[in-house]
Amino acid sequence: MKSFFLNNLVLITLLLLVSMPLQKSHGLQVEDLYSYQVVVDNESDSERSRAFQEAFKAVILKVTGDRRWLVEPDVERAIANAQSYVEGIQYGSRISTQFLSIDNNDLQSLGRERFIEVSFASSLIQDLLLSANIPVWTSNRPSVLVWMVLQDSAGNRTLFTPELNPEISEYIENFARIRAIPIIFPVLDFEDRENLSEEDVWSLDADKIVKASNRYGADSILSGRLHFTSLGELIGLWQFIFQGDIEVFDGVEENLDAYLEEPLDRITNQLASYFAIAPHIKPLETVQLKVEGISDLSAYSSLINYVSGLGLVQNAKASSLNGEILELELDLLGGSAELFELIGLDRDLLPIQSSQRDDLKVLHYRWTR
Repeated sequence: MKSFFLNNLVLITLLLLVSMPLQKSHGLQVEDLYSYQVVVDNESDSERSRAFQEAFKAVILKVTGDRRWLVEPDVERAIANAQSYVEGIQYGSRISTQFLSIDNNDLQSLGRERFIEVSFASSLIQDLLLSANIPVWTSNRPSVLVWMVLQDSAGNRTLFTPELNPEISEYIENFARIRAIPIIFPVLDFEDRENLSEEDVWSLDADKIVKASNRYGADSILSGRLHFTSLGELIGLWQFIFQGDIEVFDGVEENLDAYLEEPLDRITNQLASYFAIAPHIKPLETVQLKVEGISDLSAYSSLINYVSGLGLVQNAKASSLNGEILELELDLLGGSAELFELIGLDRDLLPIQSSQRDDLKVLHYRWTR
């Protein structure tokens, strides 16, 4: 009898908790979407005002994923009034690398630079984007695995590694930080080199690249070849694999940063366009989320925290609890297909039915965390 009452008490507690409104959380995959550091010369009002505007632009770019929204009239007005969105500031300093040119020889020196970290109120920025009808890219973001092969003017080809090509890796890592997108470099160990050669990447062999990439579980793959000509030009070809589609585009630049910027910006815009959520005041659709493997309160709490971080979910309530199977009714600020793709970015929920995409009114998963 005691066991019966305890079991029912747990059941009632779970149902009540699940029925509570979800609190949105940020930073499930990427962090600090609403803050940015800007280098400043001093702590004057004018310099601080400039930093507010620069940081505000950076945050809008991170949150939307596409720089085209920076020229929207509502956003431009908000940029001019960036201080109204500031939640907090903090000054600091860090070691910086400086390059000096003496007799055409580049010398590297270390110095300190002053910066201000500006944090903005996420609710105010979300209200701004909602009123401007601009899609918001949640913190749950797809990863990009990058393969690259470099060819020098003598025709020698080598696979890109951060250790041997620090200038390239530093630029890509900085881009990933600025645009808040997870970028992965292959470790290029024995297994990688067995599965993929310089020639495979140079020829953009999609089948071999996908096979070698499987171990990383990345959501998309960017592969490219870069040829340094004797005239100082950078010529190459890029391939982006996402959701089974393969896109190939070329690149010709004289500057390495510009050569890397174009494909990275292009694929980031593409991913943001795919995953960013169009703002809606009212739910567009309601779906059932059926989750197996909810064996205790810890699993329940983890699932609720996960669901609360999915930007599409406006509200959730329990529809049933049967053993270890919990069913939630989700009100979505978007479509069920978008939710299906968003969940697919993670490994925490494993689909039970491979064909469930045909019926997205009921999403059936197993909790694996």
